[in-house]
Amino acid sequence: MILANPPFKGSLDESNTNPDLLGMVKTKKTELLFVAHILRALKPGGFAAVIVPDGVLFGSSKAHQQLRKELLENNQLEGIVSLPSGVFKPYAGVSTAVLLFTKGGSTERVWFYDLQADGYSLDDKRSPIKDNDLPDALEQWRAYRELVLANADAEEIGKRFGDKTQKAFVVDAKDVAGNKYDLSINRYKEVVYEEEQYDPPKEILERLLRLEDEIITELKVLEGML
Repeated sequence: MILANPPFKGSLDESNTNPDLLGMVKTKKTELLFVAHILRALKPGGFAAVIVPDGVLFGSSKAHQQLRKELLENNQLEGIVSLPSGVFKPYAGVSTAVLLFTKGGSTERVWFYDLQADGYSLDDKRSPIKDNDLPDALEQWRAYRELVLANADAEEIGKRFGDKTQKAFVVDAKDVAGNKYDLSINRYKEVVYEEEQYDPPKEILERLLRLEDEIITELKVLEGML
């Protein structure tokens, strides 16, 4: 098992990079090379939870797509926990996510969790607050893993995690592959918009005219006092 929080940004010259890593993902970006290194270091069946900057999830370069393809097609990308920007303040304000993956096999579906709060304010002070999604994220992850380990079929998993308007949901790996292996949660999460009710424009205009008349009347009274 590997639990890691590699540097979010950096670059290496090709001459200083392990050739085995470049065979997996040809890049100078350390945030990609670290994930490749962790994947290479795992034994078959080994599990990793790695915090990465959001750019790893949706970067459009060939190297970004190459790494995500490797995770999905030649390994089991189990889940993505999207973290709110600010969790690493005051040191870094970049948006991040946790990659959860097992070495070997292939990916059928990816579990997502939209974590909005971690029990601390998202400013530089990071003061304790009541809002905290971490306990729920852990509970939902355990529930999902229980279904997977019980060999639940897609329909059964869909009943629990098929609603993409919820914080926890699953996405078919084929859908991810069809989106250039994009793993950003906003690509798949569905937002429910509440319909706003507005008064007819004519009524609003009439209120504005009445308000203007009141202002003019008050101004005339004020003028008479001078």
